[in-house]
Amino acid sequence: MMAQSDLDLKETALKEDLKFYFMNPCEKYRARRQIPWKLALQILKILMVTTQLIFFGLSNQLVVSFKEENTVAFKHLFLKGYSGVDEDDYSCSIYTQQDAYDSIFYVINQYRHLKNIALGTLGYEHEGSDLKICKQQYKKSTMLPSNDTLNIDVSTETECIFFKPQELADKKAELKLNSSFFHLEFYRLIQVEISFKLKGIALQTIHARELPDCYAFQNTITFNNRAHSGKIKIYFDSDTDIQECKDWHIFGSVLQKNTQYILVFDGFVILSCFASLILCTRSIVLALRLQKRFVNYFLEKYNRHVCHADRLEFINGWYVLVIISDVMTIIGSILKMEIKAKNLASYDVCSILLGTSTLFVWVGVIRYLGYFQTYNVLILTMQASLPKVLRFCCCAGMIYLGYTFCGWIVLGPYHEKFEDLNTVAECLFSLVNGDDMFATFAQIQQKSTLVWMFSRLYLYSFISLFIYMILSLFIALITDSYDTIKKYQQSGFPVTDLHEFLKDHGSVGCRKENTSMPFICCCRRQQSDDNLILIN
Repeated sequence: MMAQSDLDLKETALKEDLKFYFMNPCEKYRARRQIPWKLALQILKILMVTTQLIFFGLSNQLVVSFKEENTVAFKHLFLKGYSGVDEDDYSCSIYTQQDAYDSIFYVINQYRHLKNIALGTLGYEHEGSDLKICKQQYKKSTMLPSNDTLNIDVSTETECIFFKPQELADKKAELKLNSSFFHLEFYRLIQVEISFKLKGIALQTIHARELPDCYAFQNTITFNNRAHSGKIKIYFDSDTDIQECKDWHIFGSVLQKNTQYILVFDGFVILSCFASLILCTRSIVLALRLQKRFVNYFLEKYNRHVCHADRLEFINGWYVLVIISDVMTIIGSILKMEIKAKNLASYDVCSILLGTSTLFVWVGVIRYLGYFQTYNVLILTMQASLPKVLRFCCCAGMIYLGYTFCGWIVLGPYHEKFEDLNTVAECLFSLVNGDDMFATFAQIQQKSTLVWMFSRLYLYSFISLFIYMILSLFIALITDSYDTIKKYQQSGFPVTDLHEFLKDHGSVGCRKENTSMPFICCCRRQQSDDNLILIN
C-alpha cells in the first residue's frame, strides 16, 4: 500500500509538472506567480535587434552606394566608348584591331592623368601600385581559314609589363609603350589583362555622423578573345577592400561620441541575447528531464514505451529557433562593433548574420500568438501540411528538372533565357508564377522551324502542367490540411498517450490574490480552449 501511495504521489507530481510545462506564460503566472522573463526578454530583444538592424542597414547603404558609384565612375574613366550600360555580363565590346590598340592605350593614358581628370577622392597606392599589363596567347599558331588549315600549339604563354605612376611621364615609359610587347598577334591572342590599384576616401559618412572609411580598389580590365569570333569582350571587375584610415582628424563634429553610443547599444544587444540564450537553453534542458521522467514513469506503470510523437512534444522548436537567432545576433553584433571601430570590413557576413537573426526573431513572435485558438490555425496548418508538401515537391521537382535540362540543351542556342542551367531554372520558375510569358514566347529565334515548333510544344506543355495541375494540387494539399485542422478544432484533436495521461488531471492550483501586473492578466483565456493548445 505504501508503494502504491508513493506511485500515486509520483503520478500526481508528474501530472502537475507536465500541466505546468505546457501552460502559456499568462497561465504560469496565474498558477504559481512565475514571472514570464523569457516573454519580456523576447519583446525587448525584438525592439533592440530591429533597431540595431536599421542602424546597420543605413550605414551599409552608404557603403554599397559608394562602391557602386565608384565602379560606374571607373568604367567611364577607363573604358573607351563606354555607353553607361553593360552590354551583357561584360561591359562593352570591340571589333577591330585598331579599336583594341586604342582601348588599351586609352586605359594607360587615363591612369597617367588620373589626378587631373577624376572627380572623386582617388589616388595611387604608394606600395605595389604598378599598372600591370599581361597578355596570354598560344605559343605557336598558324591559321589559313581560306584553305581550312590550322597548326596550333594549345599550350599558352603569359607575358607581363609594369608601369609605375611616376614613370609614366618619363621617356622610359615611351620606350615601353613602343616595345614589341604591344605588337599583338590576334590570331593567337587569348586575352589581355590590365590591373591596377587605387585608393579612395568616403566622405559622405560624415553627414550620417559616422567616421569616414578608406577604400582600396583593385581594378581589373580584361580583353577576352578566347572565342576568336571577331568580337573581343571587355570585362571590368573592381574588388573593394575597406581599410582603417591610418591618420585622420575631424573637427567641429560629434562623430566619435556617436560611435561610442552605438557601440554601447550593441553591447546591450549582446547581453540581452546572451540572457535569452541561457534561459532558452535552460528550458530545453528542463524539458528533456521532464521527458525522461514521463518516459520512465510510463514504462514503469504501463510497461510500454512512449510513442515518438509524444517524445517530440517536449522539444520546443521555438526555443531552438530562438537559440539559433541569439547565436547569430551575438556573432553579428561583435562583427558590427568591429566594423564600427574600423577594425574589420566584413559587411556581407555581418549582413547575413544580422538579417537572418532578425528574421528568426520576428518569426518567433508567432509562438506567443499561437497560444490563442484564432491565431494558432496558421501554425497548425503549416505543421500538418509540411510532410505532404515536401513529398509532393520531391515528385514535382523531378519533372521540373527534366524540363530544365531539356530546355537548356534544345532552346539554349536560340533563346537567351535558356543559355545556362541557372537561367533556365529561373525562367521556368517565373513562368510558373505567370511572369514574363509573352516575352519568353516571342524571343525565340526562328532560324530553325523544327526548334521553333518544339519550343511551342515545350512551353505550352510546361505551363499547362505546372500551373493548371501541379500548382492546383499543391494548393489543394494545404487547403486539405487547413480543413482538417478546422475540423479538429470543432470536434477535438486526436488523443495521444500524453493527452490521455493529463485528461483527468485538474488544473494546477491558481493563487487568487490580486496581481500588481494587470497587463499579464489580459492574456486570460477560457478553460474550454485548453485542449486545443495544450501541446507545443
